[in-house]
Amino acid sequence: MTDDIRIETADGIGTVTLDRPKALNALTLPMIRAMAPALAAWEADPAIRAVIVKGAGERAFCAGGDVRAIWEAGRNGRDGSPDHPTRAFFREEYQLNRQIHRYSKPYVALLDGITMGGGVGLSVHGSHRIVTEKTMFAMPETAIGLFPDVGATWFLTRCPDGIGTYLALTGARLKGADVLAADTGAHFVPSAAIPALEAAIRAGTPVDDAVAAHRADPGPGTLAPHLDTIRRCFAHGTIEDILEALSRDGSDFARETRDGLLHRSPTSLRVVLEQMQRGRGLSIEDALVMEYRLVQACMDGHDFFEGIRAVLVDKDHAPKWQPASLDEVGPDLVARHFARPAEGDLSF
Repeated sequence: MTDDIRIETADGIGTVTLDRPKALNALTLPMIRAMAPALAAWEADPAIRAVIVKGAGERAFCAGGDVRAIWEAGRNGRDGSPDHPTRAFFREEYQLNRQIHRYSKPYVALLDGITMGGGVGLSVHGSHRIVTEKTMFAMPETAIGLFPDVGATWFLTRCPDGIGTYLALTGARLKGADVLAADTGAHFVPSAAIPALEAAIRAGTPVDDAVAAHRADPGPGTLAPHLDTIRRCFAHGTIEDILEALSRDGSDFARETRDGLLHRSPTSLRVVLEQMQRGRGLSIEDALVMEYRLVQACMDGHDFFEGIRAVLVDKDHAPKWQPASLDEVGPDLVARHFARPAEGDLSF
């Protein structure tokens, strides 16, 4: 057990509190290993009506997986052990994502703050995703030489209006109303009403009724004025065509989006677009199997470790990607990311 997560049962409700507020509740392997069996036990217990998952502190639900710990474990190479952190973390995280996706009881995730990467995986697969005005939602992996994982292949390919490909490539940050527009959050509840929502569920109100009673209008989002640009530009089948379409658009939004893409890992951009194209229509299981292949290829590569160095370790925000340009990222390199890893595929 770990002190970084609280597992509590009361009033017919199982509650998971991610309790690393100083680290924005970043997810660790011990936290995963505490959460998965608790969810299984609650699912089998007829006395448990629902599960609530939330983050401690005022700032975050969960800012993602503890990728710095993965960087520490893998930056000097790795052995072939299946228990190496670069394998065990992602394997068990993805298995937990699938467990949440298939969960048979109401699963209420309170996204009342920063929700990125691994935090999205703990929330978006649940039956009741609650966003607030404090929600900041993002899949920022291309900035660190990675790709949107935790089942993003499944949920981003189902976003309307090209939003999924836009989010996958750019790592754009969404607020509450935009999360609803992207169909990655199910309900908007004001942050101040979250305690009352929890209390109603604990008092025995059915989850759907409790959410309906506290739901509110999130107001206008920031994405709506740009949906035509997103839909038009991100429908293209190559990164070069997307960049060209953004150049032709001419708007400030398109220019800023294009500039942002040019700072991302070129390998990540090509791999992620291929991921979105291959991922359409996959089951959650097949999506996660593909993502495990991708992440193991990234662990054997350069850009993830360079991206973490630049963003989280040295914080110079000047990664030296290898290859350094899109022209140098050929189809063979992309294809290798989708190959079955030597230790075998993810299983459930």
